[in-house]
Amino acid sequence: MSGHRIFSTSVASVYPLYITKAERKGRTKAEVDEIFRWLTGHDQASLEAELANQTTFEDFFANAPKLNPNRNLITGVVCGIRVENIEDPLMQEIRYLDKLVDELAKGKKMEKILRTPTH
Repeated sequence: MSGHRIFSTSVASVYPLYITKAERKGRTKAEVDEIFRWLTGHDQASLEAELANQTTFEDFFANAPKLNPNRNLITGVVCGIRVENIEDPLMQEIRYLDKLVDELAKGKKMEKILRTPTH
């Protein structure tokens, strides 16, 4: 598969940037990990194993235990592009992750970030 170079980039190489972005705004690594787990269905051990294995974004999403069915509720702009309009499925998954971390850094409550339905 040819595609954007982010596809063949290891998640572990970008992960510290997500943590730094969140921590700069007073959020935590645990909250970033919760976002990763919510989006992909990983538990903490399998998430850490993927990071340790230097798994690429392409393989990370292709082999995710269970992509969250509510991820299609993620809307908004990342890098000037509306995430809901991204045609490449893998790029859309990556941008979903970016958008969730952006929302965390902007101070949104976890219930809103994780699209928890309100009854």
